[in-house]
Amino acid sequence: MRNVIEIECPPELLIGLHSNAEQFAERIKREAAYGLFRDGSISSGVAARWLGVPRAHFLMDAMRHGAALLENSDDDFRRETSLP
Repeated sequence: MRNVIEIECPPELLIGLHSNAEQFAERIKREAAYGLFRDGSISSGVAARWLGVPRAHFLMDAMRHGAALLENSDDDFRRETSLP
């Protein structure tokens, strides 16, 4: 099953970002994955699968976007090890 979310944006936004709708959609998807991982809503494995990249690749990019890989808490460890 595939879920699609539609987001409206004014043409000026795309022009200002020197982007087209497809590039902007990919950017929003990546930023959402980083943010959801950063706040603990999804695991790195889920985020990587969503973006279609290897988990190690996602983790390296997520660190560049301000994500801490592990907070050394029991909850964080369980979350990261419970999903493939």
